[in-house]
Amino acid sequence: MTRNFDLAAALDEAKQAYIADNPASAAQHERARAALPGGNTRTVLYYDPFPLGFARGEGAGLWDLDGHRYTDFLGEFTAGVAGHSNAIIRRAVIAAMEDGINLGGHNTFEPRFAEAVRARFPAMEQMRFTNSGTEANLLAISTAIAVTGRKKILAFNGGYHGAVFTIGAPVNINAPFDWLVSGYNDAAAAVALIEAHASEIAAVILEPMLGGGGCIPAEPDFLHALREATARHGMMLIFDEVMTSRLAPGGLGAAHGITPDLMTLGKYVGGGMSFGAFGGRADLIGRFDPSQPGALPHAGTFNNNVLTMAAGLTTLSEVFTPDAALALNAMGERLRARLNAACQAAAVPMQFTGRGSMLAAHMMAGSIRTPADAAAGSVPARDLFFFDMLREGYWIARRGMMALSLPLTEADMDGFVAAVERFLAARGDLLR
Repeated sequence: MTRNFDLAAALDEAKQAYIADNPASAAQHERARAALPGGNTRTVLYYDPFPLGFARGEGAGLWDLDGHRYTDFLGEFTAGVAGHSNAIIRRAVIAAMEDGINLGGHNTFEPRFAEAVRARFPAMEQMRFTNSGTEANLLAISTAIAVTGRKKILAFNGGYHGAVFTIGAPVNINAPFDWLVSGYNDAAAAVALIEAHASEIAAVILEPMLGGGGCIPAEPDFLHALREATARHGMMLIFDEVMTSRLAPGGLGAAHGITPDLMTLGKYVGGGMSFGAFGGRADLIGRFDPSQPGALPHAGTFNNNVLTMAAGLTTLSEVFTPDAALALNAMGERLRARLNAACQAAAVPMQFTGRGSMLAAHMMAGSIRTPADAAAGSVPARDLFFFDMLREGYWIARRGMMALSLPLTEADMDGFVAAVERFLAARGDLLR
């Protein structure tokens, strides 16, 4: 009881210091509340007592409205792999704007960007562009239903596939598909559901590593079991790689040697602009060919907008190249190993999960294979970690998620490890 009381007191003290340090962010939040419910138009960015407001970003740096600088370890929830105001992408976007922002027809960037995406991600033999990962997943699922004539979709507890796809939670805004839900990393349970509904399931959708669900990697046997079972029953296997495609040059599915029927992209692939894509087997995506009888329709005014096409092409071809992806993910592996070693040396129940350049902090010891495992971690301790890292000058997600970006250096890694070590030394007794 004493430990919990002391943890609550420490968290309250950290919040009070945060309030004192950030009056301009508080004022902006109050102003925003008049037109935006809760002062917010993107739920994940909200936290109490109020969220930070940012004034600008450059490289791996962020400056809030009160002038504090943070080293960005969140990378716009994986979308900001190139950092802030990347000079190469910036030049490409400005040059594209000179010839018109929205041309109302096909532009020269569109086919070149598609070729770059196909070359990078072999599972995407053909593709369609959208404006977000949510939209990409919505259309991928709808494609599977249209092609198979089946209605059920199998997804996994703790999965997040966009604004209307929070799996396993009582979210009334979820898209009204006919869902089946199984446990992540439980191959036997998932295959049993597939067998029981073999004639009804149109698709199985999952992230090869849960992103927002806690950076929990899928086990290879789990992924291979899904690939075998879906192929056996004519179901579509959809890999949501909106986040995880950054973890290997050809995406995380390719790193596992598994080719899904459909794959979705988003986030960083658009170079910082709004972007999504769904693609896969040519015989499936070819159903959208409007020159063919009975083609599936797919609209979207901004699907091929010039700014995204130019930024995305430049990102894949000049900035986040395969070599850059390998180097950034290797940096992430080293960082996570150092952080976990520090937690173990301090004998504090804290750990970092993930793969490559994506990681998440969890305030607990023991194996984390599922979101249910992660839920056993201490939320107040995680919140305290968030506020302490802000005071140290590091920007991470309130829920502990992090995603590295290209401008980060080894010196930045050293600084973050040192900050975590100070947290462990100062707060360890509250967490044990």
